Amino acid sequence: MYAVIKTGGKQHKVTVGEKLKVELIPAEIGSKVTLSEVLMVANGENVVIGTPLVAGATVEATVVNQGRHKKVRIFKMQRRKHYQKHQGHRQYYTEIAIDSINN
Repeated sequence: MYAVIKTGGKQHKVTVGEKLKVELIPAEIGSKVTLSEVLMVANGENVVIGTPLVAGATVEATVVNQGRHKKVRIFKMQRRKHYQKHQGHRQYYTEIAIDSINN
């Protein structure tokens, strides 16, 4: 059984027991989170596709960790103009473990 959820503007295919890093969710470590934006649920041959969301479907998850990704370095340059710009960015994330998929 798997589901396609939407969180943080991105779509993720999840199964029970899986861990994944999503955009920051304001929750304490160890707390339960309910993800209600479920786009699709598949259980073997039975596939339910939402328009745009599956009615009544939720995904229960536990917050495992909060952190920041590795630094992304941005470098801009214009040749022969003596212009160089260095910049860096570290995106926050929440690591969640999928507990159950409710249809």
